[in-house]
Amino acid sequence: MRRREFIAFITGAAVWSVAAHAQQPDKVPVIGFLGASSAEVYESRLASFRRGLNETGLVEGQNVVIEYRWAEGQYERLPMLATQLVQRQVAVIVAGGGTPAAVAAVAATKTIPVVFAVAVDPVAAGLVSSLNKPGGNVTGVTNMNVEIGPKRLELLRELLPSLTSVAVLVNPANPVVSEPFLRRMQAAALALRIQLHVLNASNDAEIKEAFGRLAQLRAGALIISTDVFFNSHSKLLGALSAQYAMPAVYQYRPFVAAGGLFSYGGDDIEYYHLAGVYAGKVLRGGKPSDLPVQQSTKVELIINLKTAKALGISVPNTIIGRADEVIE
Repeated sequence: MRRREFIAFITGAAVWSVAAHAQQPDKVPVIGFLGASSAEVYESRLASFRRGLNETGLVEGQNVVIEYRWAEGQYERLPMLATQLVQRQVAVIVAGGGTPAAVAAVAATKTIPVVFAVAVDPVAAGLVSSLNKPGGNVTGVTNMNVEIGPKRLELLRELLPSLTSVAVLVNPANPVVSEPFLRRMQAAALALRIQLHVLNASNDAEIKEAFGRLAQLRAGALIISTDVFFNSHSKLLGALSAQYAMPAVYQYRPFVAAGGLFSYGGDDIEYYHLAGVYAGKVLRGGKPSDLPVQQSTKVELIINLKTAKALGISVPNTIIGRADEVIE
């Protein structure tokens, strides 16, 4: 960039910043975005969230400001970060960090509107009184990834008909998600006559330790629980699955791209797009109590055939035909 252009750019940016700051208290609404991991992990989701906002006529940096708070995988920080947004007097809090962020935001305020994006049944989690009439200051979107978790076990059995033992990796620091997920998995395993082993992990070292125990347990496959913490470790999980030659399943594509066998879960792009639309509606005057909780209905099946071949697994055409994407 030439010197004159650079000076003009910096001057223009400074003028916009001062003007936006001057207008912000009265004219420019502020969204507080509460994330459980990091901006890097949320890159594609944030782009989808902004597109949803744009559909309501709101553009970040023009007529709306977004203040981000990231817990960097440390769920215990979420209550403090939610309190910061309340003290900042934001117009709406978007709890985009899954259920832990939603629980923290709902506990932090009964007046500021909260729009959540969660993977659980929000009624069972105590976030709203009902799906159709949320009541209070809270509404949002669910992809029900906990509800559809057992389908991953069914797909594994379809791929591996002789499967008798499966390990499930959960995050004990997030019981509001891990406990209902395990209940559903245990019921599905019982129906399929599959033995289920539970492994816990809340940090990198525990993830690696859990993979080290798979051989000892004689687990024929691994299912990774829905969890924002595991979202931020998709590449590590995929790499370890390949290293230990373990047929492993998660909910999102990055895991499969990193070497996981397949993923089955809600489309997070649609999920955050809907959250963006709802945040925009609230800023336009909509009341959370009048906005029914939306369910993201798109579910994706993504298979890594290269991984399947390395594991000696022949993927039936019936499964390939149902896949939304096949990585070769």
